[in-house]
Amino acid sequence: MSLPSSPAETTAAELPCLIEWTEAGTAHGARWRSERGAAPPKRVVLADDTLTADSAYRLACEGTGLLWRGDFQNARLLLQALARRIDKPAKAKREKKAGGKADATADAAQPPGQAFHLHRQAQAQRARVLGMVLIPFAADYSIPLRRAPDAKKACTEVWGKAVESAGTSVASLRELMGFISAHEWRRKGIEIPALGEAQHNRVHPHYGVFSPVRGEYIDLVVQAPIAEGLDDLVGFDIGTGTGVLAAVLALRGGVQRVIATDQDPRALACARDNLKRLGFPQVEVREANLFPDGRADIVVCNPPWLPARPGSPVEHA
Repeated sequence: MSLPSSPAETTAAELPCLIEWTEAGTAHGARWRSERGAAPPKRVVLADDTLTADSAYRLACEGTGLLWRGDFQNARLLLQALARRIDKPAKAKREKKAGGKADATADAAQPPGQAFHLHRQAQAQRARVLGMVLIPFAADYSIPLRRAPDAKKACTEVWGKAVESAGTSVASLRELMGFISAHEWRRKGIEIPALGEAQHNRVHPHYGVFSPVRGEYIDLVVQAPIAEGLDDLVGFDIGTGTGVLAAVLALRGGVQRVIATDQDPRALACARDNLKRLGFPQVEVREANLFPDGRADIVVCNPPWLPARPGSPVEHA
């Protein structure tokens, strides 16, 4: 990939992060991409179908990146094998504790906050190990591996339009699988019965935006009482995400105008896309950190609740 030759052309913070490795005795480099903000592995080795799962697990636990050069589907199988090796010790530990009265008593006495913190630590370590299986991408987001899927649309939705001058890049296979899964959610949408008829009640979440896969909070907005006889109400939906609560609120009797806010560019684009698709011109989407200017008669909000440091961009909310 080409980089500006003069520091005046860009700041250091704007320079893309690089990942480096040696191949056939020659040093190579590519743009490192990580939506979860992970740093590139300091050590990278080439890997292919001859690498055993046990060897891969040992290298990944050491923090060594495995740049895949074999069959793509075999890389997926390797990722599954690594996940089994990570989860097996944790399962054995739980079973051992379940068989001991003293251990069970200790678990019962463990504060919920500490248990949650340990769970988050284990999940972060799991993500780091699984993130060591790396996949190369051409400038157009094609994957130069045997039996690789066409993931160009999924990558474009996350990384933006491909630019030839950006050159090759590398990302973790685990993140790529997340892109593909998010693309399918966005393509198919999620049915929201509260929005009415089947052909007009689907919300399409974008990558990096919380999906409305659970309906309890939606039902709360549907069922919350609103005083009768009022017909010019203004509602705020704070942290709108996909825009689902703004749409549900706009359907309530007496609500004539809704302002939906968010501070994340992906959420703003997602909400605008969904509200336009669903046909809610009375809902205005604004970029704001919580509240917009003005006053409202009704305020709804479904905030993220994780009592911990964000571990991914979607958790920064």
